[in-house]
Amino acid sequence: MTENLNRGNHGRVELRVEDQIATVLLNRPDKLNALTPEMLDDLDGVLAAVDADPAVRAVVVVSAGDRAFCVGADINRFKVLDGASMWWHWTRRGHQVFDRLAGLRQPTLVAIDGHAFGGGLELALACDLRVVSENAQLGLTEVGLGTVPGWGGTQRLPAQVGATRAKQLVLTGTPIDASTALAWGLVNEVVARDKVLETTYTLAASMAVRAPMAVQMAKQAIDISQGAAPGMALEGVAAAASAGVADFTEGLAAFGERRTPDFGGLTAITDNTKERH
Repeated sequence: MTENLNRGNHGRVELRVEDQIATVLLNRPDKLNALTPEMLDDLDGVLAAVDADPAVRAVVVVSAGDRAFCVGADINRFKVLDGASMWWHWTRRGHQVFDRLAGLRQPTLVAIDGHAFGGGLELALACDLRVVSENAQLGLTEVGLGTVPGWGGTQRLPAQVGATRAKQLVLTGTPIDASTALAWGLVNEVVARDKVLETTYTLAASMAVRAPMAVQMAKQAIDISQGAAPGMALEGVAAAASAGVADFTEGLAAFGERRTPDFGGLTAITDNTKERH
């Protein structure tokens, strides 16, 4: 499946699925892949398609060009907004899209070659694993513009590197290099520029060949341990578990036949169980 969402000068997002791995491409290299409202909308649609596709077992986020991964939000698009519009049309929308990325059932990886500043780093933080090139620079630079990180940086960065290091990065607005990011635990691997994509896809492939339900539930369990909506997540796991018990098959059969169900207890669904109903 390939989908191209062309927004002209406002940038575009492209989706490709191959060998059970979805590639999400930020394609606005002439503007260093700076994110526009149109790109956020496109990204939201792409992520919804990925989440709904049972063939996708891993997701890799990449960007076009060789100058930067993503330098964040397009300043020319948000500098004209007042406070209310900034919250409603920009910050809130970014939260929605990045939360969708962070909440994907599949493992997500990002390949970073070059700079990842502001919203670009926040996008990377919404992914599970980060692979960066040796020349990469990463930073939340918003205080230099007189504002604060607005797409989850003040929440996801401390969770990744601790409050003290997050404060250094945010309050100074000074980017760090790849080796520092690795030492801080901000990224998973630092490799040569010509190895970034290869390394990222190798990691993605190692996940894609594993049992998808086990991988996805393991990801969810880890996310819960880090404070991700435990009530909703546990409810989902409970529903999945109950669907694997023979009582679920019996309940559905009884409903369709308009009779009282005969629940047998904690018995797993087998071929014989299905045949009886």
